[in-house]
Amino acid sequence: MRKYITMALSVSFLGLAACSEDTLDRINKDNQHPSPDAVPAYLQLSDAIMSTGFNTVSGDYAFYLSSLNEQEIGVGNNQLMYAELRNSNEWAASTTFNNVWNSTYSNLQNIRQMIRKITNEVPGNIGQYDLLGMAQVLEALNFGVLTDMHGDIPYSEALQGQENLQPKIDAQKDVYAGILSTLDGAIANLEKGKSLKSTKNQDIAFGGDVNQWIATAHALKARYLLHQLAVDPSVLSQVETNAEKAIELGFKGFTIREFNGQTCDNPWSAFVWSRSYTASSLTVLNLMKATGDPRTDYYTYETGDAYTPGDEEISKVTDGSLAFPAWYDLGSQPIHLFSKHEVYFILAEAQLRLSKDATSAFQTAVETSVSEILSWFDDDTSASKYAESLNTPTLQTLFEQKYIAQCADEQVETYNDLRRVRAMGESYITLTNPKNTQSGINRYPERLPYGNSSVISNPNVKAAYGDGSYVYTDKTWVNK
Repeated sequence: MRKYITMALSVSFLGLAACSEDTLDRINKDNQHPSPDAVPAYLQLSDAIMSTGFNTVSGDYAFYLSSLNEQEIGVGNNQLMYAELRNSNEWAASTTFNNVWNSTYSNLQNIRQMIRKITNEVPGNIGQYDLLGMAQVLEALNFGVLTDMHGDIPYSEALQGQENLQPKIDAQKDVYAGILSTLDGAIANLEKGKSLKSTKNQDIAFGGDVNQWIATAHALKARYLLHQLAVDPSVLSQVETNAEKAIELGFKGFTIREFNGQTCDNPWSAFVWSRSYTASSLTVLNLMKATGDPRTDYYTYETGDAYTPGDEEISKVTDGSLAFPAWYDLGSQPIHLFSKHEVYFILAEAQLRLSKDATSAFQTAVETSVSEILSWFDDDTSASKYAESLNTPTLQTLFEQKYIAQCADEQVETYNDLRRVRAMGESYITLTNPKNTQSGINRYPERLPYGNSSVISNPNVKAAYGDGSYVYTDKTWVNK
């Protein structure tokens, strides 16, 4: 009897052991983080668009540059106060833009995964040329912002993960060539995928409208060609051609707004509500008053107040009592990844420089930008009449109006414009912050510092960063 009892217990223990091994196998399996290839590329599109808008185009870069451009005033006795007073430790530190540096490269990793799945024909992603083109447009835009802000950046060897943790830095000239090539590839793939509808429910910008993505690709080509004007005057005809193509395709503007009845807080609104770090700038208000701009009251929150750039007392105000643009208090205003008015301003500039009549393009740009702001406040003032009152444009009036139009959330492009025209020996916006020069030393950054994560982990970036002082002396390739 004892023998049979022993055998039964042995079998029972063996069963328990086997059960325990099966249980451990299940426990050790990561069901919450499947391999990248288990997720179809189209499910990554919404996040790629949102991150581009929320983090890269309208995040820390825009917040800081609003002060540098004098489109708003940095206040709050903290980071944006230091930015306003041109504190070198704030502008030259690798920690200042580390978050947006990391989030942009992380988003690019997501975008590159999408591209790889489709081009490598991973099951579930085969033949999705429409999605491939969209991912390429987003890649071009994200790398475009990175190189415009930082100059030479990790590009050709970037995003390889464990295969290359210390990518080389590529010259901005080569990055630009890559961006334009990527956009050409995007246009070809979008044309090829026109009949597909694989992205309709994930495309929070255009709802799967491939023509709008093609228009966006042409608009971006016009932008990045125009950025090179100081080093290559021959680009103007290509700028005009691509801007006209975007308009011909009915470009509505690449924006994130309400989608399927859902809205999210605009990043500028979230920033103002949580920090109270921005206020209206006298530089902008003076330009608005000079032409009777119908946006004036909304820019000053109907107070009529604006503040002198670089004012130390104003920059230290922390209680949120200062006037700021009222549109930041809406929360539901769209995020502009590339506005409709920008493509018309680009076309108008190209036409002016080519000695062509730019009146129609210029007035459409102004009307579009003004009417959008007025619509947010249910204001029926005629934007077209205001645009017509500006008459035939000059480069002076064009850049003034573009500067005002981009006060909402396009400060990144304003920074690009200010540096570009200065490189061409031109000046249309007079910056008045006395802190831009201190003790005879320039304190207006020619570029922004690299992110700290790369400075401390990548010897190539560390060598380029040095002590950070290069941001005041080394101009980027497109702005030399």
